[in-house]
Amino acid sequence: MTTIYCAPWVLPVSSPPISDGAVAIKGNLILGVGPRSSVLEGFPDSRIFEIPSSAILPGLINTHSHLEITAMRGFLDPEEGDFLAWLRKLTRARVEGMTDEDLYVSAAWGACEAARAGVTCLGDAGDSGRPTINALRDTGLRGTVYQESFGPEPWLAKENLAKLQTKVAALRAIETSLVRIGVSPHSPYTVCGSQLELISEFAIVENLPLMIHAAESVMERMLLKDGTGPFADFLMKKDIDWRAPQVSTIQYLADHRVLETRPLLAHCINIDEQDIAVIRDSGSTVAHCPKSNAKLGHGRAPFADLLECEVTVGLGSDSVASNNTCDILEEARFAVLSARAGVSKDRSPRMLGAKDGLAAATIEGARALGLSGVVGELKEGLQADLIAVSLTGAHQLPLYEPVNALIFASSGRDVVLTVVAGREVFREGLITTIDEEELAQRVQEIARRLQAANYSAGI
Repeated sequence: MTTIYCAPWVLPVSSPPISDGAVAIKGNLILGVGPRSSVLEGFPDSRIFEIPSSAILPGLINTHSHLEITAMRGFLDPEEGDFLAWLRKLTRARVEGMTDEDLYVSAAWGACEAARAGVTCLGDAGDSGRPTINALRDTGLRGTVYQESFGPEPWLAKENLAKLQTKVAALRAIETSLVRIGVSPHSPYTVCGSQLELISEFAIVENLPLMIHAAESVMERMLLKDGTGPFADFLMKKDIDWRAPQVSTIQYLADHRVLETRPLLAHCINIDEQDIAVIRDSGSTVAHCPKSNAKLGHGRAPFADLLECEVTVGLGSDSVASNNTCDILEEARFAVLSARAGVSKDRSPRMLGAKDGLAAATIEGARALGLSGVVGELKEGLQADLIAVSLTGAHQLPLYEPVNALIFASSGRDVVLTVVAGREVFREGLITTIDEEELAQRVQEIARRLQAANYSAGI
């Protein structure tokens, strides 16, 4: 049977806002979008759900997350001033302190948070793909799970590729219509050049989406430009003969075939005009994580310049270990406002607006994940991923224009409905697919164990 959702506002994103609008869905597809009267007339005998004082819009896209470490929310805050110490503590806690079952619970709790905040699709990277796939499946969310690969030692590149291939083969066996598999050579400082090339070739041959952390920190820039800094010292301690290529991160990735995969580049803080042109010309896309970047003190990506050069940019929360929340509406507001804050300093081409933030949170995020024409907009024939956001809060009224109200006054806490592929996964304050109460107890037990252990020492 056809279901029709009606609200005072419908925001298709790819077309103008509709006052007193409706969206008709059947199964997992959108059948019609338009004024309430015309949609009701076009689909008689439908179930009708009225969502008063709200806006219906496409499901939000989180292009960069790490759900498996949701249990570390706040756990790494003491190390935020030292990124290498932050990474070391994270790695030790995950490897030594979390079982596969812990990783599942952590990922499922993060997926519940995402669904509550109106996130219907994620680009998630992790060292343990299976628990995250299962968590997304059980919660009912859509996503691409990028299986990470590490290996700074050149002599282990082929062995590490073989391990990645084995993992991917196993994960492909449990792919679903909503959750697909990708690969992620973690970063230029944790994966050697030869391994980057091997993984890129693997991704191209196997048609696998690829994500990599890129141009995230000053330490990374120091490593690549002149071979100095904490990352260089770390490689030296591992007896790795590092020769600085004396190029930017983006050029380094181009030189090692990564950009041939049209990858999703997470962060892209330390990039210049030439790098932006290389990103654009290669067809690569960017996951912009403004809150995580700011919280770790890494800086601010040139969001406005990327958009001006027609690079596809989606929004990412990164892990809640470095952001503390998965809230893409809040991320959109922070992205727009921080870009505005740098207009005069950077001579950015224009002052971004609420429409730019909403696009990055929806249709551009879908493009960044290779899902253009599948999700990210409300349009006939696309997947029925949609959310409803209440506009009745004291922080939202009076309301003059719905897009501005969403981006500049709203947050994930205002979401009242989340639908993925036609299935309601969050409604009236409840996740409908999984036992949140049990998960909450289990994730807090994991946190107690992590807190009791001492993971501050280096590895």
